[in-house]
Amino acid sequence: MQRVLITGGTGMVGRNLIEHPASSSFDIHSPNRLELDLSNQAACIEYISRMQPDLIIHAAGRVGGIHANNSDPAGYLVENFDMGRNVVLAAREIGVTDLINLGSSCMYPRNAPNPLNEECLLAGSLEPTNEGYALAKIAVARLCDYISQANGVNYRTVIPCNLYGPYDKFDPEVSHLLPAIIYKVHHALMNGHQEVEIWGDGNAQREFMYSGDVADGIWHFVNRIAEMPNMVNLGVGYEHTILEYYQAVADVLEWSGSFKFDLSRPVGMKRKLVSTKRQTALGWSPAISLRDGIQLTYEYFLTQFGIN
Repeated sequence: MQRVLITGGTGMVGRNLIEHPASSSFDIHSPNRLELDLSNQAACIEYISRMQPDLIIHAAGRVGGIHANNSDPAGYLVENFDMGRNVVLAAREIGVTDLINLGSSCMYPRNAPNPLNEECLLAGSLEPTNEGYALAKIAVARLCDYISQANGVNYRTVIPCNLYGPYDKFDPEVSHLLPAIIYKVHHALMNGHQEVEIWGDGNAQREFMYSGDVADGIWHFVNRIAEMPNMVNLGVGYEHTILEYYQAVADVLEWSGSFKFDLSRPVGMKRKLVSTKRQTALGWSPAISLRDGIQLTYEYFLTQFGIN
C-alpha cells in the first residue's frame, strides 16, 4: 500500500481528500501543525525522512477572500511560499519521486484571455487584490517544474478554480465568495432581513467547484501522475455572475429578499474561467451540480454551527 503524506489535512481540500473513498487504497499520513511545522524546513526534512512517503499532496496554505488578501499581502506571500518551498525541497532531498502541489487560479494574469490555459502563466500582470498569494503559488509551481526537469521526478501542480464545500470558512471577513454568500443569506433569513449587500455591481463572473469534486479529481490524477503535464487546471467548464451565485444561494435557502450593490468595494478580476482541456484529456470531469453543491454545503454549515 502506497504511503501518502497530505499537508493541510485540517483544511477544506485536505479534509475532503482524506474522507474521499479513494483514500482507503492508501496509507494516509496527515500531521497537524503541532506534529509538523511547515514553516520550519528542518522539521519538514526530519518528518519526511522518517515517514518515507511514496507520494506527497501539498494542500496546506493560508487562504482567504479579497478582504483578507488585501489586508495582509506580505503575510499571504511569505507564509504560502515558505510552506510550499519547505515541503518541495524536503521531498527532493529525501528522494520522493511523486508530488502534487495545489496551486490556484489566482496565479493567472488578470487580463489573460478566458478560458485560462496553463501556458499563459507569467504572461501578464496579476490581479492586485490577491497578488501576494498568487506570487507565492507561482513560485512554488515553478520550483516543482525545475526540480522535475533536473531530477526526472513527477512534481506536478494542480490548479483548481474557486472552491467551496464542507470544511470551508464561512466568516465573511476571511472566506471566499460562495461560503460568504451562504453566511450572509442565512443571516438575513434568520433575522428577517429583506436585503443583502453585494460588493460591486454583481456582473463579475466566477467559476466554482464543489470540494468533493476537487478531491475526486486529485485522486484521479494520483493514478496518472506520470502522464500529467507540469500543470493541470481543475474546473467545471462554465461560470456564473456574482449576482447569479447570490440568487442560487437565495433559492436553495428559500430567502425571497433583494440585493443592494456597493460599488465602492473591490471585486477582483472581472472574469476567471479555467480551461478544462488537460483534465478532460486525462479522463476526468466533475459530477456535482451547483445547486446540489450549495445544498450540501449549507447542510454542513448548519451542522458545523449547531443550527436547527
